Amino acid sequence: MQVALNVQSLLDPLSALVVVGGTLVATFLRCGWADCRTAIGALFALRKGRFNAERARGELATHVQAIRRDGLVRAQSHHFGDEEFDDACDAMAQTHSLTALRDAHRNHRLKRQERARHAVETFAQAAELAPVFGMAGTLISLTQLPSGGAAHADFTGAIAMAVLTTLYGLLLGNIVFAPLARVIERAAQAEERERQVVVDWLEAQIAPAVPKLHEASAATASAGSHRQARA
Repeated sequence: MQVALNVQSLLDPLSALVVVGGTLVATFLRCGWADCRTAIGALFALRKGRFNAERARGELATHVQAIRRDGLVRAQSHHFGDEEFDDACDAMAQTHSLTALRDAHRNHRLKRQERARHAVETFAQAAELAPVFGMAGTLISLTQLPSGGAAHADFTGAIAMAVLTTLYGLLLGNIVFAPLARVIERAAQAEERERQVVVDWLEAQIAPAVPKLHEASAATASAGSHRQARA
C-alpha cells in the first residue's frame, strides 16, 4: 500500500503537461515541421526491424542468376520492394555497368544519412530542451507559493509541483529523448553496414558478366559527372 501511494504521488498531469507540452512545442519551433516529421518517421521505422542483408541477397539471387545466364545486357531487372536495389537493378539494366550500382548505392546512402542526421538532431534538441522546461515548471510552481496564513496543503502542493517538474524534465530528456537519438543513430549505422555487405556481394557476383567496354565508358561518364558536381 505504501509503494502504491508513493507511485501515485509522482503522477501530476499539470506538471507533465508543462514539461512535455513545452518541450514538444519548443522542439517543433526550433527544428521545423520537416525535421519533426523525419524524426517521427525514423521512430516508426524502428518498429519495422532493421534491413536484413541475408533476405536482400536471397531476393537478389534471382537477378544474379539471370545475369549469369543471359548476361548483363539481356537480363531483366528484378524488383523486391527495396528502393535502393530496385533503382540499382534498373540502372544496371540501362547502362550495362557496375558503375550504376555504385552510383545508386552512394546516392541512396547520402539520402539516408541526411534523414538520420535530421532525426538524431531533432531528438537531441528535445533532450536538451526537456530539462529547461522542467526548470521552467519549477519556477512557475514557486510563483504560486501561498503567502500569509495560507493552508499547509497549498504550500505542500506548490513545492511538490516544483519538484515534479524538475524530475519530469530530467527523465524526459535523459531517459526518453537522448536514448531515442542514439537508438536511431545506431540503427542507421547498422543499416549502412548491412547494405554495404549486399552491395559488395552483388558487385562480386555480377562483375564477370559485365561487358568491359560498357563498364569503362560508364566509369568515365560517372567520373565526369562527379567532377562537374564538385565544380
